[in-house]
Amino acid sequence: MKHAKGMPAGQALERLKEGNRRFLVSEKGSGDVSPSRRRETEELGQHPYAVVVTCSDSRVVPESIFSAGIGDLFVIRSAGNIVDGCTLGSIEYAVEHLGCDLVVVMGHTHCGAVAAALEGLDEGHVGLILDEVRAGIGEEKDPDRACILNIRHSMDVIGKDLPLEDEAVIVGALYDIGSGRVDFLRDRTS
Repeated sequence: MKHAKGMPAGQALERLKEGNRRFLVSEKGSGDVSPSRRRETEELGQHPYAVVVTCSDSRVVPESIFSAGIGDLFVIRSAGNIVDGCTLGSIEYAVEHLGCDLVVVMGHTHCGAVAAALEGLDEGHVGLILDEVRAGIGEEKDPDRACILNIRHSMDVIGKDLPLEDEAVIVGALYDIGSGRVDFLRDRTS
């Protein structure tokens, strides 16, 4: 798939890490949400530097976590940060048309979807989410390890089902909802 050219993945990852460092010590958000930034993105369109696939949990706010403002991140949220066809289509759009070379799958500590999957819950439409989480965590019983396995599963789904250009990179991350720290996973085995 041919895509628009944006910020290189390595540079985008460093920008996320720096933004998280600012977030860890800030009392208020530091992303640009000014009227001039709103006008700029209205007139020139959006040019996010990274895609962030994350959980719908209200305690997980990627723009704040990475000190990002309007137009900086292309955020896709679903309970348990699961990846389905709509998520893949959104990622594909961000990579091909907006030039994002970095795709981050960010899970978080104390994830309700992972906890529900571990407990064996299976209610209504939520069961669809939990089935996907269970596919990622397998027989794992430890909630922290299960969160990481779930992140890796979503990364694998993206890598297998979405033919990204060589420049595009998929990275896993775990957000600690207590400390605010984001730890980026080194590779698919760590």
